Amino acid sequence: MIVPDSILYGWFALAALSTAYVAWDNFVRKNPEETVMKWGWFFITLYMGPVGLALYVLTDKEPFPGTHEEFIRPLWEQGVGSTVHCIAGDPTGIIAAAAITALLGLPMRIDFVVEYAAGFAFGLFIFQSLFMKDMLGGSYVGAVRNTFVPEWLSMNMMAAGMFPTMALLMMGRDMRAMEPTEPLFWAVMSLGVIIGFTTAYPVNVWMVARKMKHGLMTSRPWDDRPERDPEDRSEHAHGSQPAAGHGSPGHRMRWDVTRPQLSAVALLTVLAALLGVILPAQKVNLALSADDVGGAIMPPGMVMARDTPGEAMRDMSAIDPDESSYTAAVSARGGQPLDRKWSGGSGCSGSRRA
Repeated sequence: MIVPDSILYGWFALAALSTAYVAWDNFVRKNPEETVMKWGWFFITLYMGPVGLALYVLTDKEPFPGTHEEFIRPLWEQGVGSTVHCIAGDPTGIIAAAAITALLGLPMRIDFVVEYAAGFAFGLFIFQSLFMKDMLGGSYVGAVRNTFVPEWLSMNMMAAGMFPTMALLMMGRDMRAMEPTEPLFWAVMSLGVIIGFTTAYPVNVWMVARKMKHGLMTSRPWDDRPERDPEDRSEHAHGSQPAAGHGSPGHRMRWDVTRPQLSAVALLTVLAALLGVILPAQKVNLALSADDVGGAIMPPGMVMARDTPGEAMRDMSAIDPDESSYTAAVSARGGQPLDRKWSGGSGCSGSRRA
């Protein structure tokens, strides 16, 4: 199925409007959330459009004044917040790397290695450690050390959903998805982030439950708290209140997990990430680059294999619907019988044309 560019542009418009609303609600109306999570929602909605907006409204947007603390308490909502924190950072590195490697003409199997490294590095060193260091004691090195394993587990599960989506859609029927200059490229990235969010969510719920990651939090001036406890005033004299049960700013969370449990989950995430590349590699040729396929569009029903060369794809490609058009005359009618004309003889020895 070839998706018209008009539909893609419609999706991008919805994403822009959704992102504008989330930014306005967080930074102008001042939803009582930590700043790092406000930026997390901004990027999530930019990538996921109305899906990100729906998640924000259902899990983190304060429904009524003074209710944010209680509203975000359920574990499933905390898991959403933890996933947002991961997905906001990792895809930024992945998408940037995908655009650069495509422009450099690198094969997709190399793309995935570079994209994984870039996504993990951006998520760990920027969105996790740099933005969270004050909440984890103020030390950047300590923040890297404390967030390395949770970020790695989450990155593996996000890659398990995002990479096969990219492989099958970019090297599937419409290879225009390999070109960063095409709107289809960005639409595939958006869908990949949505699916990656879905596959990363369960492990993030588990990590929040085991106190390995922060979920959603509440940050509001002391005087705006719905209830003020004199005993709490000394503990949270910094002027904001974290969500109960999910760690206090300036302190490393004490993990509630055994080494065998952590090893088992780590093994599952690694296998999921590997299968996310190995299985699509049985269907499409990951040794090809954007230059090899040249934006080819394969005809419906065309069978391709993991070793189909790029030259064959270009030879078998269909017409780009954006580069061809036909306007029939007003008097044109279909389904009409054609008059037969004979040439080059008659009977069985002649040739006939219609």
